[in-house]
Amino acid sequence: MLAVRSNRPRHAARLNAFKAALPPDPRDVPHLLELVACVGMLDAADLNFPDHVSAANEVAVRNALAANGVRLNGLAMRYYGDPDFAIGAFTNPDPGVRRKASDQTREAIDICARLGARQLTLWMGQDGFDYAFQVDYARAWDDTISAMAEVADHNREIDVAIECKPSDPRSYSLMPDIGTTLLATTELDRPNVGVTLDFAHVLHADEMPACAASLVARHSRLPGVHLNDGYGKRDDGLMVVTVHPVATVELFVELGRIGYDGVINFDTFPDLSGLNPVEEVRTNVHKADRFRSVAGKLRTNRDLAAAIARQDAALGQRIVARALYGK
Repeated sequence: MLAVRSNRPRHAARLNAFKAALPPDPRDVPHLLELVACVGMLDAADLNFPDHVSAANEVAVRNALAANGVRLNGLAMRYYGDPDFAIGAFTNPDPGVRRKASDQTREAIDICARLGARQLTLWMGQDGFDYAFQVDYARAWDDTISAMAEVADHNREIDVAIECKPSDPRSYSLMPDIGTTLLATTELDRPNVGVTLDFAHVLHADEMPACAASLVARHSRLPGVHLNDGYGKRDDGLMVVTVHPVATVELFVELGRIGYDGVINFDTFPDLSGLNPVEEVRTNVHKADRFRSVAGKLRTNRDLAAAIARQDAALGQRIVARALYGK
C-alpha cells in the first residue's frame, strides 16, 4: 500500500502520463495504475472521464485502485472523444448536445463520489471559437455559466474546478486566462466551485503563476494545482523545474502564503518524447520536493520580504539564487 508521508504535501499524477508504456486500450487502466504504484512516491492519481473510467468499467477501476494502494484524487472531464462536441460542449448551438454534455458531467460527479474522490476538473477545450462572427459570445457565456451551475449544484460535496487554457483545440477558448475564469466563478457564486491552476497553461496565457495563485485565493478557491513546465508558446507539459525555476519556487512560496494544502498534481507529457513515465514522475516528485523545501525557507526570509517591499528586484534575485544554487 502507498502511504501518505506526513512531512510533505501529497502528490498525484494524471493517468495519461503513463500511457506511453502501454498500447492505447481502455482495458489497460488497471495496468496503468500498477505503474502509478511503481513510482513509489505518489499518493494518488487523476483519471479522465469517460476514457479512463465510466459506468462500464467503474468496478474494475475501483478494484485496481484498491489492489495497487492508489487513491483517486479526482476526475477530469474530456469531451474531445465525442464528435458531437467538436464545436462545443456547454457552448454547442444544439441544446440536445449541451444537455448531453451536462448529463455526462453529472455522471462523472456521481462516479467521483462513489470512488471516494472529491474533485471534478472542467477543462472546456471544445468551448471556444476559431473565427470572427462564428459564435454569439453572450449566449456562449450564458450557456456555459448555466451548465456549470447545474453541474455544481448536482452534488455540493464535490469540488468543481475550472482549468483555464488560452487555446487548443479551439483557436480561442471561452475561458482563456485566470481573470476571465475568476469572472465565471464570481457569477457562479457556488461554494464548491474553484479554479485549477495549471503552470504551463498560465505561462501560455502570458501570466505569472504566483500572481495567478494570489488572485485565485483572493477571489475564489484553489482546489488543485497542476505542476509542469514549458516555454509559454503552447502547453508543453514538460517535467517540473526544467525551464522556469524561479517562477516555480515563487509559486511554491505563494502557495505556502495562501495556505494551500492540497495535492500537487504532475500534469506532464512523457509520451511526447518517449521518456520512461515512471522515471519521469519520480523526477517530478524529487524536484518538486526540493523546490518546495527552498520555498519554505524563502517564505520566512526577512531580507527577501524587505526587498520585495521596496521592489528591489536585484537584491531579491540574489537572495533567491543563493537559496536555489548556493553561494
